[in-house]
Amino acid sequence: MRLDIPYEQERPRSVNNNTVPPLEPSEVERRRDSLAARASEDRGPAEHVRRSPRQSMSQTNSVAVRREVSREPPHEQDRDRRPRRNNLPQQMVGLALRDEERTLLAEVGRFRVIATRDLAETVYGNRDGRMERDIAFLRQKGLVDVDAVNARRDGRGGRVERIEVVVLTRQGRNLVRQTGGLPKDQQLYSGLVKPREVEHDAQIYRAYRKHAEGIERRGGNNLRVKLDFELKADVQKAIYAERKADPKRDMNEIKQQVARDFDLPFVHGGVQIPDARIVYDIDPKPDDDVGQGSRTGHEDIEVLTAAYSPGHLRAKAQAGFRVYASSSDRASVTAKIERDHNLMQDILEL
Repeated sequence: MRLDIPYEQERPRSVNNNTVPPLEPSEVERRRDSLAARASEDRGPAEHVRRSPRQSMSQTNSVAVRREVSREPPHEQDRDRRPRRNNLPQQMVGLALRDEERTLLAEVGRFRVIATRDLAETVYGNRDGRMERDIAFLRQKGLVDVDAVNARRDGRGGRVERIEVVVLTRQGRNLVRQTGGLPKDQQLYSGLVKPREVEHDAQIYRAYRKHAEGIERRGGNNLRVKLDFELKADVQKAIYAERKADPKRDMNEIKQQVARDFDLPFVHGGVQIPDARIVYDIDPKPDDDVGQGSRTGHEDIEVLTAAYSPGHLRAKAQAGFRVYASSSDRASVTAKIERDHNLMQDILEL
């Protein structure tokens, strides 16, 4: 069977004028040309039409105007695009806090973690209801976190005691740093670290409050706190610097020198670091020499627990720190060093 194909192949054209004119286009070719012409009409004028010089200058000027508008002074631009002052989030700007709330944030920041029962006693005068409302407000604003941890067992039976503690968030620490009115050299902490040591760390604040009362009675003021985190870091940096300066120097000699520089005891071949160092100012007395300004003093405190080994207890007691122990830990501590009666007499009760 023969099939008629309705497409004719285009024949080559000759440049000779005497040649026979080309054949008329077929129906398929006419239809194809018609569709191409219609599509060209639908597209409209070409997009790459050349613009006149006047149009180009007009558009260039409009771009320049837009750029000049973007260079407005910061106070004329959208206020929401400006960075928050002092890097505080929006909900913190202009936040009004009560005196107890500011004190709570500052105390927790200085000691990293404080038990709510101690805050109720020292900051709120045993007004538990007001403290709970303030903590709920500060927690809602993202300034503090509240957690409950189990107290140490130490072989004791009975019901497990739960201790509720408060720590600052990073936002809370930033707020205290900028609005707390604390000295510049006062270190601030945030977050809960070493949950197994929370009970011991929370007792440091209680020991501080007891010891600070005696310092203030003797005329000390402007109290600052350095926790063992900060002291250890400073001591390690000093040891590293001495070691780097003279690699051949005896390490034991370096540690002794660093201990003297930081006024820390050197016991059993190591620099003893207290749980906290209380730094305070002493105003001159009327009978002091004229021109003598205020002096600076410090006292170191340590909290002993039943988890300490006998050797650790002896080293801390021999270091000359003001040592404290809770009533529940005191019996276990004294039993471990019962042969050193002089050491037991120096342990103060929290």
